[in-house]
Amino acid sequence: MKIARRRWWIYLLLFVLVMINYMDRTALSVAVGPIQKELNLSSTQVGLMLSAFLWSYLLFLIPSGILTDRFGPRVVNAVSIVVWSLATMLVGIVRGFGGLIGARLLMGVGESSTYPAAGRVLREWAPASERGRAASIYNSGAYAGPALGAILAAALITSFGWQTMFVIMGALGFIWLGAWLIWFRDPSKATWLSGPERAMILEERKVPGEQPQEGKPKGGVLSLLRYRSMWGVALVQSAAVYTQYLFLTWLPGYLEQVHHLSIMKSGLFTAVPYIVAVLAGIGLGIVFDRRLKRHAQSTARRRYIVAACLLASSVVLLTPFFSDVTVILILISISMTCISTTVSMNLALLGDLLRSRHLAGRANSIAMIGGNTFGAAAPIVTGYIVDTTHSYNSAFVVAGIFLLAGVVVALTLPRHPIGDEESAHAHGFDDAIAAPVAQ
Repeated sequence: MKIARRRWWIYLLLFVLVMINYMDRTALSVAVGPIQKELNLSSTQVGLMLSAFLWSYLLFLIPSGILTDRFGPRVVNAVSIVVWSLATMLVGIVRGFGGLIGARLLMGVGESSTYPAAGRVLREWAPASERGRAASIYNSGAYAGPALGAILAAALITSFGWQTMFVIMGALGFIWLGAWLIWFRDPSKATWLSGPERAMILEERKVPGEQPQEGKPKGGVLSLLRYRSMWGVALVQSAAVYTQYLFLTWLPGYLEQVHHLSIMKSGLFTAVPYIVAVLAGIGLGIVFDRRLKRHAQSTARRRYIVAACLLASSVVLLTPFFSDVTVILILISISMTCISTTVSMNLALLGDLLRSRHLAGRANSIAMIGGNTFGAAAPIVTGYIVDTTHSYNSAFVVAGIFLLAGVVVALTLPRHPIGDEESAHAHGFDDAIAAPVAQ
């Protein structure tokens, strides 16, 4: 009997959530030119402004993960999108460099729960055999957002100015909020699911060794940090997200300053690599799931895909050797697609390795801290490099080095299960003494 796939509506809701999240992040990147001119900011100040939301984002990731595991993703996502949508609107209302920094810090607080909550939804809703494609769908929102956001923000700035653009962009989150509150529940309580589909989700979301658990989740952040695999997933995120944020925050400015494109053209050209990453990323997620669905969960083989994607994404190292915009966009499109797939497969790998879905919020928070610690540095480091060298070439080289280092991490660290509190205390930090994992 063919089972319906209504659960894919949940994946779509997550995709739109992440897309709006990144549309709001991208808006400032597109508006950098007029804001920098109006406020007379240096490139270093612009880098600080672009990365400010990541400071509070990092600070609130662990609390957001704990709150997600305590209250569930339905409540946490609803509150968070209200906070960051209001913060985005404030960027267009406040005046001065300090006000912009403050609004961006508030935005980071709101956005901090998105991936921890999405990771918890992934463990609750996605059967193991489609965990990769579910992760690739919602993570593709991180690339659809900048693509659509760059075009929409550029059009709004051209027509109404950058202040009005931020107010309109921030208001979009409230539309998503209505759909989320109407449709999202735990699959055991979602009445719009058919009986067979609900039963299949509840059965297949389990992983080997998972024990039934009621009430508050057992274990915590420190117990998860006893596992090398947890550190491996977090470090892989750092390797990929550094380059992701280089593109997210500086690509429009790079196209304007180096290739002398208008704001509208830079918005359109910025969208190209992101559109490619969305389509190719989802396609690769489906392909890899079909290849790995029988073995990924028990063998951690998904890490080989993660390593291969990181290696392919390092083509960004070739960017300084070309001046043709078309060639550069091709290289960035390849790199961005592989980074998107890296992050999706890495989060799916975390789902494969994690032995308790009740700790998914915390585990995904740790992974996001790994990624965004380095991601927060990317705008600042890039701004400093541009100020001191008057070129973006060294910035692309630094990104490529991070990606190559991530290949080594992906192959060596995330290899063994990440257990609950009891198994964490039993095995200690060296999870290599845990039960051997077939290679």
